[in-house]
Amino acid sequence: MGQKINPLGFRIGTTQKHHSFWFAQPKNYSEGLQEDKKIRNCIKNYIQKNRKKGSNRKIESDSSSEVITHNRKMDSGSSSKVITHIEIQKEIDMIHVIIHIGFPNLLKKKGVIEELEKDLQKEINSVNQRLNISIEKVKEPYIQPNILAEYIAFQLKNRVSFRKAIKKAIELTKKADIRGVKVKIAGRLGGKEIARTECIKKGRLPLQTIRAKIDYCCYPIRTIYGVLGVKLWIFVDEE
Repeated sequence: MGQKINPLGFRIGTTQKHHSFWFAQPKNYSEGLQEDKKIRNCIKNYIQKNRKKGSNRKIESDSSSEVITHNRKMDSGSSSKVITHIEIQKEIDMIHVIIHIGFPNLLKKKGVIEELEKDLQKEINSVNQRLNISIEKVKEPYIQPNILAEYIAFQLKNRVSFRKAIKKAIELTKKADIRGVKVKIAGRLGGKEIARTECIKKGRLPLQTIRAKIDYCCYPIRTIYGVLGVKLWIFVDEE
């Protein structure tokens, strides 16, 4: 039988870390967990809603032309997965929310953070706790599996060949110093009647080595001919 495990959970404490930092009594733990989920969903829904409003607006220029092109694509047709992850740190009277994002142009506008804080306060009803939101830009966005999965999703929604979309995503990782990448896609590929699975791998991917820093994401893509599933592994480095 196959012994499969999530690569991120398998490496917590070595190369991966938790995205929530707080302490609660056992009877209050479920409430804190639900509160974290509400915060993350509220942030993603807010970004998705504002991106739809601003999809026809002019995007500010960036120093890299490839980042401009990618930014335009992401703003015109994708959801909220340019967010790599959201860290939540809870204190007695304060909740710190750190949004790690690949292309933070949307959240840098005036009044956006204040409006997002108001929405979160209404969502979680925290009377005794203040809310502090900060944004951190990811240094190398093209080694983040969430961003690459979003890129593949955008290409497939525009009816680009899945092999071409995957190969282009792997080419984007060449700009970063990584050891290996693997992309697996499943579903009605190309609109065919029978679902199948395709996999493209480049470089090394030591999934059984705990000290190997491997990033992973699983992402559903809703197309006109059904739902496709994308899994992405990126071998960054070995400690």
